[in-house]
Amino acid sequence: MHPEIARLLEQAEQRYLQTNELELFRRYAVSLARRMETYEILRDKEEQIFQPVADRLVAAFPDERQDLLERSLKHWLLISRYCGTAMLLSDPDFLALRLKDWMTGLVQTHQTQTIEHKLYELLLQGVKAELSDKHFPLIQPLFEKAKAVLLEETQPQ
Repeated sequence: MHPEIARLLEQAEQRYLQTNELELFRRYAVSLARRMETYEILRDKEEQIFQPVADRLVAAFPDERQDLLERSLKHWLLISRYCGTAMLLSDPDFLALRLKDWMTGLVQTHQTQTIEHKLYELLLQGVKAELSDKHFPLIQPLFEKAKAVLLEETQPQ
């Protein structure tokens, strides 16, 4: 749940919420329906999104080891699910915490920076193709945040 909404609910234990506090809650509730629609589309079209991404990734890196490509695809599959959950919760910090728990240094260790960049581009194209203009802006910033977290360790020191 969005941290500010959680804070409001805690305050409601002590007192009634003020009009401006209720307005925040109302906006959250209204946006929840659209976030749920977006989540359901991502869930239901996951294979339709990822299969072309996998095919294009293999074509882009024909000489790369198959296990590295598969590992990167699996990572982005999980990342996509985390992005969906963070969007549903309206909590980008959820995403950052989840990714830092298991992704820190992974790209650098396996030297897959180029693969990860390409995979991100292909995935974003696939997601954009499946989502409408009202849904895509809800998830795009989370994919960008995931890319930043994932590739953070690969930036020159």
